[in-house]
Amino acid sequence: MPTLNYKHLHYFWMVAKAGSIARASEQLHLTPQTISAQLSLFEEMQGEALFRKSGRNLELTEAGRLVLSYAEDIFALGQELEEVLHHRPTERTVQLRVGVSDALPKALAYRLLEPALKLPQTLRINCREGKMEVLLADLATHKLDVVMSDSPMPTTVNVRGYSHLLGECGISFFGTSALRQQYSRDFPHSLEAAPFLLPGEDAALRAKLLHWFDQQDLHPRIAGEFDDSALMSAFGQAGAGFFAAPSVIADMLIRQYDVQMLGQTDDIREQFYAISVQRKLTHPAVLAISRAARSDLFGSDSEL
Repeated sequence: MPTLNYKHLHYFWMVAKAGSIARASEQLHLTPQTISAQLSLFEEMQGEALFRKSGRNLELTEAGRLVLSYAEDIFALGQELEEVLHHRPTERTVQLRVGVSDALPKALAYRLLEPALKLPQTLRINCREGKMEVLLADLATHKLDVVMSDSPMPTTVNVRGYSHLLGECGISFFGTSALRQQYSRDFPHSLEAAPFLLPGEDAALRAKLLHWFDQQDLHPRIAGEFDDSALMSAFGQAGAGFFAAPSVIADMLIRQYDVQMLGQTDDIREQFYAISVQRKLTHPAVLAISRAARSDLFGSDSEL
């Protein structure tokens, strides 16, 4: 097999990131004809087309997405090597590329990721938030090491991956002091006709809350629906309505948003997962996250 030409790979990587040969040529200070010729030679050596035309731009083929996933790792390591040679650190930096589902409360995401920051090795964390389907696609192409979510991997997604349960907990309800005084009768009946902020459709908690309301014969007034948990908490802080969040971060939310707890229930259980492409977790930072979640945050000592 021919030896991989890293100059050709670099041209491919730049075109893939820029979206067109013209933009890549400006960044590389080369003519479009030069890049086009080198790219064609690279595709010929690989035996597959890596791009297809989409209007004036180029989009990656399936083979191109695979090559890009490796190119990202190769050039990230190259950048790291430059930093190592320049700064001469005593040990190699551990890189953690983590995707956080936008339905996952941000305070909980931090609590889950915090143990990785305490590793003896120097950690470089790249944290991305987004929709589950987008994050899982990046996981499949090795752009992410792990995805943190409030639900296991959907069976409808054509991605090979494994859901590792980190733990579960009950749900607490929060609101401003003024709201709590206004709806002061016994919980959960205090939620009857009370303004309530509901998580968006992507959040696993949404369906559980609606089912629990039906079971309790409660009819809160839905004052808003939010895909982003931090935005929902901000509206709760402003007094727009009560909102629900995992009980393990109750103290954090009370301090951060200056709200009070209206009540708590274990009838609703939220589960949290680390999703990876490996059947068994191996990344040192992800292992630290999983162990701390099971033993400390959620109080479960179950094995990986």
